[in-house]
Amino acid sequence: MMDNKTDYGKIEKSVKMRNTGVRVITYVFLGLWAVIVLFPFYWMVLTSVKSYGAYNSEYIPKFYTLSPTMQNYIDAFTAVSLGRYLVNTLIFTLVTTLIMLIVITLAAFAFARLEFRGKNAAFVIFLSMMMIPNELVIITNFMTITNLNMRNSFAGLILPSVTSVFYLYLLKENFEQIPDNLYYAAKVDGTSDFKYLLRVMIPISKPTLVTVTILKVIECWNSYVWPRLITDDSDYFLVSNGIQEIRENGFGRENIPAMMAAVVVISIPLIVLFLVFRNKVMEGVSRGGTKG
Repeated sequence: MMDNKTDYGKIEKSVKMRNTGVRVITYVFLGLWAVIVLFPFYWMVLTSVKSYGAYNSEYIPKFYTLSPTMQNYIDAFTAVSLGRYLVNTLIFTLVTTLIMLIVITLAAFAFARLEFRGKNAAFVIFLSMMMIPNELVIITNFMTITNLNMRNSFAGLILPSVTSVFYLYLLKENFEQIPDNLYYAAKVDGTSDFKYLLRVMIPISKPTLVTVTILKVIECWNSYVWPRLITDDSDYFLVSNGIQEIRENGFGRENIPAMMAAVVVISIPLIVLFLVFRNKVMEGVSRGGTKG
């Protein structure tokens, strides 16, 4: 009996030591990975608080500064209308995201729950659009918006971005995982399809909708090619245009600290958004849905 207890104790101790070693290696690896991921953000903030002269005098880049300054942030807002560009971007992001949510929610419900002729063929056609290069879509959208005389307008900025095949597919798959019995029970009670969508499917799929919303907000906030292509009026410039304007017209092409200051200001809303909704994002990504 004593030998058995001794052997069991040795085995338990060995397992604990092995688990401890695995955890230490895992934490070291995660720590190194965190440093690699966060270093660009640190370098961005560090550069934004270096003076123009100090930055250009560094033949070898320094990982610290002894004389930080906020002048670059002041210059970023005074050299160009960065505040107005932030407002334009906020309007563009909110309106585009709201319209897209309405469009893909109704479309996903139709493909997931309604029965109509050609449903599968239509969905396959939608999925095939994901294979089309973005460059071809941009050219088509540019010609369409130009022919409709919507250049230099919020309508021209917003309309090409009010739908997404990927988000539609993601939401459709989530809707299809909701048990059919709920739908049939609602129809027996006389509930309309629209009420069923609002009261049952949307609340159940809330994590996925939150994830889609955040991804779309980030996509709109970081939009660069389309705004640069469709607008040449500064009244409709977005923050991405503002950074390029600082580079080209505000200070010259070499004032990197001012550009980094603008990037920090632009990045803060997205960082705050993720920190606030990070749990919802993780839940939406990992959620497998309700099996029927």
